[in-house]
Amino acid sequence: LLPLAGRPMLGYLYEKIAAVPDVDEVHVVTNSRFAGDFRLWGEGVADPVPIVIHDDGTMWNEDRLGAIGDIRFLLERGLRGEELLVVAGDNLFDFELGEFVAFWRKKGDYGSAVCVHDVGDLELIRQYSMVELDDEDQITSLVEKPEEPRSTLAGIAVYLFRAEHAELVDEYLSEGNSTDQPGRFVVWLYQRVPIYGYRFPGEWLDIGDRDQLLDADNRMRAREGLPLRTEY
Repeated sequence: LLPLAGRPMLGYLYEKIAAVPDVDEVHVVTNSRFAGDFRLWGEGVADPVPIVIHDDGTMWNEDRLGAIGDIRFLLERGLRGEELLVVAGDNLFDFELGEFVAFWRKKGDYGSAVCVHDVGDLELIRQYSMVELDDEDQITSLVEKPEEPRSTLAGIAVYLFRAEHAELVDEYLSEGNSTDQPGRFVVWLYQRVPIYGYRFPGEWLDIGDRDQLLDADNRMRAREGLPLRTEY
């Protein structure tokens, strides 16, 4: 809900998601501390695609379910059997999600997909998930924060999961794997089912700290013709 050029960051993502014809609802998972704030935001959105705010019952970092735990939380609350478009709330991008869905549809009825971005730097890729693809764009290797990177393609937290693949979250978590960082689930998943990488055009901003937040804010301000800021 932090503002970029005067608008909540989530508003930009919601517009991208709501523009996808296949999307019939947008589900936002948050914790008990902020659920009320997110509900106020959702009530003020005029777009006809319904927004459902979910309070996952946690309060602090110490008791949080984690991003993967929250996917299972949603499955248990009525989304089992649904194809899921999953987008982390702290990243921004230029491309249209409808193009991602079209790419995924062309791959047939058995694969899931992840968006990948070429960061163009083998040192920079050490901070992200390194992806390698074959000639059909199927993932052949996916490594979180690689020590010896071989590719500059980074997997970002935008996913399309077949319903049966989303269900595998239960097995993943039952094995004691990490509940946080959704990329870890995809690292586990691509070794069991086909996962395709969609190389998207344009910019991608990963907003993980105050400096990146300031950069994103100023980029949005420049687009809107607003004065830039020296601090957030």
